Amino acid sequence: MKAKELREMSDEQLTLTVKEASETLFRLRLKHQTERLDTISELRKNRRLIARVKTILTERERKAVAK
Repeated sequence: MKAKELREMSDEQLTLTVKEASETLFRLRLKHQTERLDTISELRKNRRLIARVKTILTERERKAVAK
């Protein structure tokens, strides 16, 4: 997902997205350790998605505190 798409989501949707991406990342890491993973780039994509969403949530929190 692009950052623009993520910014249009509500806080609840973003929190859910982080949770799902974290679970997916966990499963991918486990699969990578136990067997051959087809696309290792999925690990990086999920890590970056989590980072993007957390950044957006932090920006929103700081903006709310500043008001």
